[in-house]
Amino acid sequence: MKNIIVLFIAAINITAVLGQNTFKAVVKDSESKEVLVGATAIVQGTTNGSSANVYGLIEINNIPDGKQIIVFSYLGYETRKDTFHFPRTSTELIEILLQTEGEELEEVVVLSTRSSRTIDNIPTRVETISGEELEEKGNMKPGDIRMMLNESTGIQTQQTSATSYNSSIRIQGLDGKYTQIIRDGLPLYSGFSGGLSLLQIVPLDLKQVEVIKGASSTLYGGGAISGLVNLISKTPDEKRELSFLLNGTSALGLDASGFYAQKFKKVGTTIFASYNLGTPYDPSNIGLTAIPKFNRFMVNPKFFVYFNHRTTMNVGFNNTVEERIGGDIKYIQGKGDSIRSYFEKNKTNRFSTQFGLDHIVNEKSKISLKNSVSYYDRSVEIPDYKFSGIQLSSFSELNYTHEGENTEWIGGLNLWTDKFSQQKIDTTNTVDYNHTTIGAFVQNTWNATETFILETGLRGDYQNEYGFFVLPRISALLKVNQQLAVRLGGGLGYKTPTVFTEDAEKIQFKNVLPINVSNTKAEQSVGGNFDVNYKTPLSDQLFFTINTLLFYTRVNNPLVLIPDINGIFQFEQPRGFIDTKGIETNIKLTYDHFKLFIGYTLADVKQHYNSTVTTFPLVAKNRLNNILMYEIEDKLKIGLEAYYFSPQKLNDGTSGRQYWLTGFMIEKIWEHFSIFVNFENFIDTRQTKFDTIYTGTITNPTFRDIYAPVDGFVVNGGLKLKL
Repeated sequence: MKNIIVLFIAAINITAVLGQNTFKAVVKDSESKEVLVGATAIVQGTTNGSSANVYGLIEINNIPDGKQIIVFSYLGYETRKDTFHFPRTSTELIEILLQTEGEELEEVVVLSTRSSRTIDNIPTRVETISGEELEEKGNMKPGDIRMMLNESTGIQTQQTSATSYNSSIRIQGLDGKYTQIIRDGLPLYSGFSGGLSLLQIVPLDLKQVEVIKGASSTLYGGGAISGLVNLISKTPDEKRELSFLLNGTSALGLDASGFYAQKFKKVGTTIFASYNLGTPYDPSNIGLTAIPKFNRFMVNPKFFVYFNHRTTMNVGFNNTVEERIGGDIKYIQGKGDSIRSYFEKNKTNRFSTQFGLDHIVNEKSKISLKNSVSYYDRSVEIPDYKFSGIQLSSFSELNYTHEGENTEWIGGLNLWTDKFSQQKIDTTNTVDYNHTTIGAFVQNTWNATETFILETGLRGDYQNEYGFFVLPRISALLKVNQQLAVRLGGGLGYKTPTVFTEDAEKIQFKNVLPINVSNTKAEQSVGGNFDVNYKTPLSDQLFFTINTLLFYTRVNNPLVLIPDINGIFQFEQPRGFIDTKGIETNIKLTYDHFKLFIGYTLADVKQHYNSTVTTFPLVAKNRLNNILMYEIEDKLKIGLEAYYFSPQKLNDGTSGRQYWLTGFMIEKIWEHFSIFVNFENFIDTRQTKFDTIYTGTITNPTFRDIYAPVDGFVVNGGLKLKL
């Protein structure tokens, strides 16, 4: 009897154990078979679940008998649901393979460091705007790239003309002259040609925009003291791409652009053309244009030749012609008189060529040659003064790439020429210059382990007027696990001095003396950053990503424009330096069709001159970006934005007001076309509502710093065709 009781108790215990089961599985990427550390598994309808350990192993206990559905998820991967019957008859470990989400299948490849690595495997911190994000930002400002860049953390576009809209780009608070803007690795927007560059780049033919922040002259030479922006053009594929965009604004502006690309057996082509029209617009009724009158035509054809599977060539040109006039709106409308007579007129003609040749030597080595020649003719005219000149520049690069088992070497030579000739109209003090820079560079990327990658680089540049520069840089990437990655990097930068700065642009270069080369040094910088990126699923539908960047950059020998008592302006280099330090944080939350982006920038920029420390002007020390997107793929996009700018110190010693900018965009998508409408700045934030933009008379205004929008609430909308 005693034995029967013992057996009965044992049977009860066994039944209880079998009724509360344990599930074990290993979760991997379906392609690489790499374990997905941090992947989650949850018994559907319960809170019972677990996360994968460093070996990808998941263990869930206390699962009831019967049919159970287990939900597997991981950030960037499609959610998987599997049905299991408990108790299970097999004790074999289950392998669960997750597939990347459809929108993530095409990995982002970074080109700015020439190594062509995916963004997750490159030690240099590179921010990208590509794909759908690029299209969404293009809906808001189809005629140029100012808004696209201004909405990124750590980047601020600075308007340099109150009436003509001229703008520059500031990275981490430093002056726009310290940012290098390149196109497909070619420096086409430096010097005199940089003043209107942000307004003349239409985004429809861009595949990707890459931003590297911090001193980066090791990559492409002088100019990247605070960072660089690389605009990557679309290239042809076997599948034809034919797209058109037509956009109109409530300020009576018009944007029309078209792009065609196709690759055939041995040849391919891309053709891009655009027309942009602006109507003089004065929402504040102060008599001055917030948006100038302008007409711009641009055409950019490129031709590709595929000699064989090893050798390809491309050649193309870009021509941009624009007339732009801002100022007194009555004068521009043909109703001016002796009082209503102020204007600011810009005429530009840009013509540039591009050439590229790539040859694969063998399966491990490649040689590349690229070249550009740029002709830029621009005049700036106000009632009593005209400044004009021609900039002729060229850039050539030859580089060689070799990939080993764990290392990649890239070495090359650069030749950069830049000549400016001022037309002698109203002055004998011409600001002509003729610069030639010869450079050599080498960089190495070393996969030390599966989780640690080190990238080092060294450049030597000889500049004909300012001497020799040695520019090292280093970046390291540590993949702590699938969720956490850390980057640390730093380098040097330099800029060859010219008169083409934000401060000189504001006064149309009037009474600006040429640079005294014998008493001037090149501006140089040193900087570093520390970057932490963390991503994790919070549930089977909610995903969380956070990236935090700590940065510091110091600019030595800063060139400052100083007026004398006679109103003559001269560039001087006060004893001291400028430095910027701060933090950027980006948070992304995705849930079903919703995406929330939150970005914060703290940029503390100081001038250290002659033992005195002051705040650098026109920098919002605190900025907050908020973007909420609702998207049904290939059907609907809705976006709501809100941006905060803290008070900025102005050049006259006062401080501007803090302000918010808001926007709302909606796009309905069909198979071959979509319609969109964008309500930009719908709370109508304008500097003229809470501050002035000029002093003096309407006939001879003296303009103050522009630190907030002047165009106010503008609605734009249009049609996109994809045939």
